[in-house]
Amino acid sequence: MSFTDELYNAAKPIWDKQLEHPFVKGLGDGTLDEEIFKRWVRQDYRYLIEFSRIFAWGVAKSDRLESMSWFAGVLNMTLNTEMALHREYAAKFNISNAELEATPMWPTTRAYTDFLVRTAADGSMSELVAALLPCAWGYHYIGKRLAEQGNPEDQRYAEWIQQYASEEFGEAAEWLKAEMNRLSEGATEDHKKHLTELFVISSRYEWLFWEMCWNGEEWPV
Repeated sequence: MSFTDELYNAAKPIWDKQLEHPFVKGLGDGTLDEEIFKRWVRQDYRYLIEFSRIFAWGVAKSDRLESMSWFAGVLNMTLNTEMALHREYAAKFNISNAELEATPMWPTTRAYTDFLVRTAADGSMSELVAALLPCAWGYHYIGKRLAEQGNPEDQRYAEWIQQYASEEFGEAAEWLKAEMNRLSEGATEDHKKHLTELFVISSRYEWLFWEMCWNGEEWPV
């Protein structure tokens, strides 16, 4: 069994809980209230800005040219392609670029991205990948499961599912899985336990992100 198989087994209960979340279920069957989904669009835009920093750290900390190239490519794609596509997607919900830029980060978005960026900045390359991996692999897992149910009538939600269920997105997750297995070769059991903890924490934050968008969130004081 590979190390990523162990990670999957550790996080699968959390990922399955995400599939049961009313936000995700509403996406899948097309019944999700538009105003609730717009919360995700706004917060995910702010998330992507911080998310890009992790790839920059990946370039700096990579131990081989292939990995540097991959992280540099994803950084460029995220900043110069994915964020532009996100703005175009937001426009379908009548969310302007100015509104996206002015959106404050909610507490869960702040906590999640701070965890990811701190791990990338202060940790080893294996720690960076362990924290990053659920962001890609977990979304592909959800996208694939929702796609198996068939597309909802709302084309905007169907596009969301198709994006994360896509072969391209799956290839990115597979590359990160292979990198995680490579970086964990020869690791002590204590280090693998630590990497698993990081992987599970990110998976828990993924669930909290759905919960935040479902309920709405603000700073209490």
